Amino acid sequence: MSRKPSTTDDPDKISGWRGSREIWLAAAKQAFLETGLDAVKIQPLATRLNISRTSFYWFFKDRNALLDALLEEWDAKNTGAFVDATGAYAETIAEAVLNLIVVFHDEDLFEPQLDFAVRGWAHQSNDVMARVNAADERRLDAIRAMFERFGFPPEDADVRARTVYLVQIGYISMQVRESQAVRMARVPGYVETFCGEAPTQSELARFHARLGFRTPGPNTAETKEPT
Repeated sequence: MSRKPSTTDDPDKISGWRGSREIWLAAAKQAFLETGLDAVKIQPLATRLNISRTSFYWFFKDRNALLDALLEEWDAKNTGAFVDATGAYAETIAEAVLNLIVVFHDEDLFEPQLDFAVRGWAHQSNDVMARVNAADERRLDAIRAMFERFGFPPEDADVRARTVYLVQIGYISMQVRESQAVRMARVPGYVETFCGEAPTQSELARFHARLGFRTPGPNTAETKEPT
């Protein structure tokens, strides 16, 4: 016997479309970033997606399963970005550090807002704090291994890895706002501070190209003197 829609049903919600696991997860992440953890609830997400609440259970056992999936996605993307960047090909340690700095500038690779939100969540949950601590260690291990690959002793590699990583986490935690031009102008100094070697012009050019950044010329709006 088919179910008859009630007078309060939205026609779109009884059309048989359940969405997908990815759609529910994307909606959960958006709500989490916009409003916080309390917004990641089944009914509000169903309303946001204009899908029946019962459709949720085709993809997740319960809200906890959704929250766990959200953490898994955060770790896979944000921690994975560090692992991939530190293992990428580089001829010099300066180029290797630039590979890593790309992660800090490209939100398609690493989402700083999501990292910030998850760290806030960790203060409410010991289990989430444990996952954040494990992710931090995995990221630090990857950066340490990068320095060791270029001949830095373990103790030196550890300090340099922490310097690189904690500077970036500081940027995220303080929610620093800088223009792309300002951030790019500081990159050569950061590279030399992190590894003791300045990047070459060709290394910087490749770095800029990866991020689609063009160095301002003398007649551009950013550098031109007011008349």
